[in-house]
Amino acid sequence: MAEKTIMEIRKEKAEKWKEEGFNPYAYRYETNATCGELIEKFGKTKDEEERENERLPEDTYSLAGRIVSMRIMGKAAFFHIQDSTGRLQCYIRRDDVGTEFYNKVFKKLIDIGDIVGVKGVLFRTRTGELTLEVKEMTPLTKSLRPLPEKWHGLKDVEKRYRQRYLDLIVNPEVREIFKTRSKLIQKIRDFLNSRGFMEVETPILQTVASGAAAKPFITHYNALDIDVYLRIAPELYLKRLIVGGLDRVYEIGRNFRNEGISTRHNPEFTMIEWYMAYADYYDLMEMTEELFEYLLDEIKSKGVREIEYQGMKISFKRPWKRISFVGELAKRTGLTVDEILHDEQKVLEVAKKHGVEDAEKLSHFKRVQELFEILIEPELVQPTFVVDFPKAISPLAKEKRDNPELVERFELFVFGQEIANAYSELNNPEEQAKRFMQQLQEKAKGDEEAMAYDEDFVRALEYGMPPTAGEGIGIDRLTMLFTDKDSIREVLLFPQLKPEKREEEADE
Repeated sequence: MAEKTIMEIRKEKAEKWKEEGFNPYAYRYETNATCGELIEKFGKTKDEEERENERLPEDTYSLAGRIVSMRIMGKAAFFHIQDSTGRLQCYIRRDDVGTEFYNKVFKKLIDIGDIVGVKGVLFRTRTGELTLEVKEMTPLTKSLRPLPEKWHGLKDVEKRYRQRYLDLIVNPEVREIFKTRSKLIQKIRDFLNSRGFMEVETPILQTVASGAAAKPFITHYNALDIDVYLRIAPELYLKRLIVGGLDRVYEIGRNFRNEGISTRHNPEFTMIEWYMAYADYYDLMEMTEELFEYLLDEIKSKGVREIEYQGMKISFKRPWKRISFVGELAKRTGLTVDEILHDEQKVLEVAKKHGVEDAEKLSHFKRVQELFEILIEPELVQPTFVVDFPKAISPLAKEKRDNPELVERFELFVFGQEIANAYSELNNPEEQAKRFMQQLQEKAKGDEEAMAYDEDFVRALEYGMPPTAGEGIGIDRLTMLFTDKDSIREVLLFPQLKPEKREEEADE
C-alpha cells in the first residue's frame, strides 16, 4: 500500500477537526489585539531586575494568526503565531486548555501552517520574551500544504514570485516591502491633497494609443465591436480635465506598455501623474524636491536626507544637480549641440562607436536617446534633473523659451534610473497637431512606439488650456529606491511570468 502524502494526511486531519466540533474553514473570529500591537507596547526584552518589578496587564487578549513554529514538551508547548503585523510567542498547557483538547486536537491535529485563534494573558519568559499564555484555542483554517521546512528561508526566486502568497508567509521582510509601497502611495496622496489637488480616474481602455512613446497592448471591445488599447499613459485625459477647469488633478493607476521585461521594466506598472494649471517645469522641480523631503520624513525618519541604496549613499539634500541633455551629450561625444540636433551621419558614427544596437535602423533622435542612455544615465547616481531635451523626442512638451529646438522638460534620475518625467505642457493646438503629424510620419517609417494622432485632444486644446505643468513618477521604481531593491519584481506583488509548464506535485 502506497505511503500517504502529507496532503492526504492533512486532509484526514481536517475531517477530524469536524469530528471534534471545529470547522476547518471557519467563518469568523473575534480579536481585540494584533501581534504587532502587543509587541510594540510590551515587547521590549527586560533584564532580570526589570522583569522582577514589571507588571504586565492582566487583560485577556484575543488574537488570530498562522502557526509558524511549534515546540511540544509533553504537557506544554511553545508556538509562534503570525499575523499581518508580526509574530508572537504563545505558550499552551494541558492544564489550561483541558486534557482532551490538548491531547486530541492540539498535539494530533494542529500543524505548522494552520490558522488559529488564541485567547490568553501576557507573561514574560525567563529569557525575557513576551509570550501569550493560552487559555483557549480555536482552530480556524486547516493548511493542507506544508510550509517549507526552513519556513524562514524560501530562497527560490522563481517560486517566490510565482507563489507570492507563500513568500509573504515565510519571509517577513517581503511583507515590509509592500507595507512601504502602500505607505508611499498614501503619503503621495496626502502631499498632493494638502496642495489642493483632486484625485481622478481616467479610462484604461482607450481608442487612441497616445500620451507616451510606447508600443500598446491591443484588445477587443465586444460591446462596441472595436479594437481598443490598454492605456500607455493617462496624460491626455488628465489634460482634458485641465481644459475643463479642474486646475489641479492627479491619478494613481496602472499603465501598460508592450515592451521588454528587465530588472527595471515591467510591461504593467503603476504611475502617479499630476497636472497643475498656471505652473511650469521649474515649479515642478521645486515641488519634486519638496515631495521627496516629505516622503523621507514620513517613510524613513524626520529630517533624514540621505539613504543607502545598493551599498551607496544617496543624498537628497537640496538643491539637486541639474544638467543639460544635449549639453552633457556634447561633452561626452565630442559633438557640438548643433551636430547632435542636425548631423545624422556624425551621430550615426558615434552611435556605432559606442555599440548602439542596430544603429543604422534607428531614426536620428532614437540614436541620440540611445547614446544618452549608454553614456550618461549610468553615471547619474545622485538625484539629478536632466533638462534641455530635443523637441523631436518630446511631442507633448512646450518649446524652451530661449531655444525652440529644445523643450521645457526634465527627467529625474537616481542611481542611473529614471524616476520622474515632467514638462511645461504644450497647449498650442496648432503646434500639437503638427507634432502629432510628425509622430505619424515616424510610425510610418516603422517606429512602433510613436504616438497616434489624438484628434479629440487637439480639439480640447482649441477651447484653451491654461499654462500647465505635468509630472509622472513611477511608483515601482520609487519603491525600489525606498526599500533598497535592485529588481522591479521585488516590489511588484505579482510580477508577470511565463505560465508554468506543469502543476507542482501536491506534496512538494
